[in-house]
Amino acid sequence: MSPVVNIAAYKFLPLDGLKSLRVRLQDLCAEAQLKGSILLSPEGINLFVAGGERQIEQLLAELRSWPGLADLQPKISHTDHQPFRRMLVRIKKEIIAFGVPGIDPARRTSPKLAATQLKQWLDEGRPITLLDTRNDYEVKLGTFKNALPIGVDHFRDFPAAVAKLPEQLKEQTVVMFCTGGIRCEKAGPFMEQAGFKNILQLDGGILKYFEDVGGEHYDGECFVFDQRVGLDPKLGETHSTQCFQCQSPLTPAEQEHPHYVPGKSCQYCFKTPAEQMALNIARRHEVIRQLVNPLPGSQPYDHFKPVNVPVDCDGQTIVATLHRVVRHIALEVWERKCADGLVLTADHEPVAATHRVKPGERYLHRLPAVIEPAVNMDVTILHEDEAIVVVNKPAPLPIHSGGRFYRNTLQWLLYDVYAPQKLRPAHRLDANTTGVQVLTRTRHFAGRVQDQFARTQVEKVYLVRVNGHPEADQFACEMPISREPGKLGSRSVDPDGLPSHTDFRVLRRFNDGTALLEARPRTGRTNQIRIHIAHLGWPVCGDPAYLAGSEVGETQTLSIDAPPLCLHAFELTFKHPVSRQPVTFRAPPPAWAEE
Repeated sequence: MSPVVNIAAYKFLPLDGLKSLRVRLQDLCAEAQLKGSILLSPEGINLFVAGGERQIEQLLAELRSWPGLADLQPKISHTDHQPFRRMLVRIKKEIIAFGVPGIDPARRTSPKLAATQLKQWLDEGRPITLLDTRNDYEVKLGTFKNALPIGVDHFRDFPAAVAKLPEQLKEQTVVMFCTGGIRCEKAGPFMEQAGFKNILQLDGGILKYFEDVGGEHYDGECFVFDQRVGLDPKLGETHSTQCFQCQSPLTPAEQEHPHYVPGKSCQYCFKTPAEQMALNIARRHEVIRQLVNPLPGSQPYDHFKPVNVPVDCDGQTIVATLHRVVRHIALEVWERKCADGLVLTADHEPVAATHRVKPGERYLHRLPAVIEPAVNMDVTILHEDEAIVVVNKPAPLPIHSGGRFYRNTLQWLLYDVYAPQKLRPAHRLDANTTGVQVLTRTRHFAGRVQDQFARTQVEKVYLVRVNGHPEADQFACEMPISREPGKLGSRSVDPDGLPSHTDFRVLRRFNDGTALLEARPRTGRTNQIRIHIAHLGWPVCGDPAYLAGSEVGETQTLSIDAPPLCLHAFELTFKHPVSRQPVTFRAPPPAWAEE
């Protein structure tokens, strides 16, 4: 089998007509079955290409026919396999990304030092500083002995790294080097502008040094940007490889590490499941901070509430239907809304008040220029995996859309954070209640978790601060709770209601007349803890709805600056939908429970 010829070359020169040049090279490389990459830009050309000897000569002949490229001299090496997967010809702003205006290697670069001259200086022990301008992960495989790495992850960071170099280097002889010399073409003039007086660049870089003088004064191998990963001083491919996940080059010894899994991880990027989750959550929190500033519902927008026509409204007018479905809005109000163009078809066409409807049709109630009340969206993610997401819900914050809240809700926020997935709440906390909220990632997992809540198989522990001092340290309430909602959607103790059971334990009695309790609801009725403890005569501190003496207040969701409702979902235990093993999640107690 004939060896594969590998060439690397670049040249800074003005190039125009880049699109037509790109097409010519694409056609030539496709016909010659060459692979690699060629970058074209107004400042020049940079290429790494591999293929048969005759085909490589065809490419070089084409390039040398271009004005200014007649003297193009590539660095050549050989392999017994094709080191590239495909052929790319791209047009870029720069052939080596630097981003500093005014640096034009086609007009001027720093003086070049031949490889033989550098070796002689190093043999003589001449006092020079060898500056490695490559990225840290390249330096990791090898560099010149006693060389100073510039310390960057990307060449765009070079200017900032130069600013950190010792001031005395500006008076010393600095020989900079890189893989093939291209970076130094820009790095040298930049350092001269920064006040470095004796800058030289190694002509042709490390690869030319290997080609001309071998590996003396060099430790290790040279990283290259193809499947070979590393070349030894004889320009032969080494046994180094590259981590698929973090792109770190790995020596044969590093490939023996237990955390090296080809295509997945290495010792430098491996993370335990807990570490990976913590990293993912940190990223989610950053997204949350961006999404809630400003709050999603704080800017005016038109909201469209869908209304589906029930079967028993067949043939009725739209206003009669709307009044039937949304009973708290009077018939004459719906007539005015139709007249104002606020009732629309699903296609956003206005609907007249006399329009007749059919079962199953959907209409839209437009609410113009909605601005929602402020909420607390300081959501903290406690856990996430392939099945569930657990958050510490702040308050006030509704979970679902409803009432005056459409976008300022937990569900709206998490739809954005976890897009395209739409998380499904497995249970529901009131807008004013804080603590552990479980959501599921798919309908399948939702069924497995929601069923546990429905069957009261979830162990729940709440912290609640109440007005008054219960006499007993432990007590329970088993009063039934009404089936239907009353004023503002509230429930109440009702002898004919649903069976309900809450266990309470006093944790501390405070001097201000309040007490901190642990509440364990054994059933899952709406507002159960608040209703039971208020019925016993010790209403929850800050509760706007369930007041002393079985009175019901006038507020559902508290304002952002109101004293908090002192009810916190502290702990939940249930069976994980994947492992089917019990898992427990806790939300740190709020300030009112830590006193």
